Amino acid sequence: MKILFIQTGGTIDKDYPKTDQGFAFEITEPAVHRILSRIQPAFTFDVVSLFKKDSQEITNADRAQLKVYLSTRPEQKVVITHGTDTLIQTAKFLGTIPGKTIVFTGAFKPERFKDSDADVNLGLALGAINVLEEGTFIAMNGLVMIPENCEKDPVSGQFITLKDNLE
Repeated sequence: MKILFIQTGGTIDKDYPKTDQGFAFEITEPAVHRILSRIQPAFTFDVVSLFKKDSQEITNADRAQLKVYLSTRPEQKVVITHGTDTLIQTAKFLGTIPGKTIVFTGAFKPERFKDSDADVNLGLALGAINVLEEGTFIAMNGLVMIPENCEKDPVSGQFITLKDNLE
């Protein structure tokens, strides 16, 4: 099995700035590389950096580009790392792409942080992609959800289900 990982940006890929002009973080190389090097995966994979944007900067034109790109790739299993602010919006925009199982994930703290949730969320996405059928899903906060049945809680920031998710 081969999994395609697509970086779109977001907190999961943020790193300390390479300049000394403030404390703003920069989106750098895909965190997926570092996480996968720690787990020694038993599958082949490819990592593509499609965007390096904060999710609030991702446009519908970017989403359309992502959808077209996915339709040109041969991989059936795809994990997309994305910023959490508009992750659900992008997942809904993609909808179901015939022949593809797509799982979106991200992190609330950069993978570079010791207490980041990046490893857990990516691990959840990997477990999910191995058992899910065709469709688009979200793997966050220990839950696997379909985009239409989840939301990001405005108080806690966690992704929550609105009803039984995978029925």
